[in-house]
This record gives sequence, C-alpha cells and structure tokens, in this order.
Amino acid sequence: MNLSKKDRRLRRAVKTRAHIRTLGKARLTVHRTPRHIYAQVTDAAGAKVIASASTLQETVRTGLKGTGNIEAAKAVGRAIAERTRAAGVTQVAFDRAGFQYHGRVKALADAAREAGLEF
Repeated sequence: MNLSKKDRRLRRAVKTRAHIRTLGKARLTVHRTPRHIYAQVTDAAGAKVIASASTLQETVRTGLKGTGNIEAAKAVGRAIAERTRAAGVTQVAFDRAGFQYHGRVKALADAAREAGLEF
C-alpha cells in the first residue's frame, strides 16, 4: 500500500482532529500551498466559521513582498488572532492539518500567540 505524500499528511491530520474534538474548543486550522497560506477558526462543533484570514485577502497582503514566505505567514497569524478576538474567542486548539510544525506553519502559530490567542 503506497500512500502519496498528500495521503500521508491527511492521515496525520485525522488523528489530530480526533484529539481536538475531545477538547471541545474552537479550532484554528492552517492550510498552506507553495504560493499562499490560509487560516480559519471554526467553533467546537465545526459547523460555523468564526474567523478567516489568508494571503489572498488584500488587507493581509498589503506591504508584503510575496505571499508564500514566513513574513506572509506572520501577517496571516496576526490577522486571524485579531479577527478571532474580535469575535469573542480567545482559546483555540491548533490544527496544523498534518503539516510539519516548522517554517511558515510555526511562524503563523507564533504570530497568533503574540497577538493574543491562547493554544
């Protein structure tokens, strides 16, 4: 059984999401592509999106040299934290969607923590 790189990542993500469901907290999900990075916060049930931010949004992209780098990930982290706190949520569970916790994913998480989210 040969799994592709994407299948292996999604398999890791399923395990993490099962654990997050038991916590009963809002979930901060991160997705990255070579060109962009996306983040969204959903409620504990997963039925409603509380806040979202990505490098596709003009407000986040202003002042950035590119959208697929660590600086862009930090900008998305700050934006998602600001929007989540504005919605009244301060504690979330971090769902890295099977991506390794380094580089852009780590930069987004660190920026969100500095901006006031707790996870």
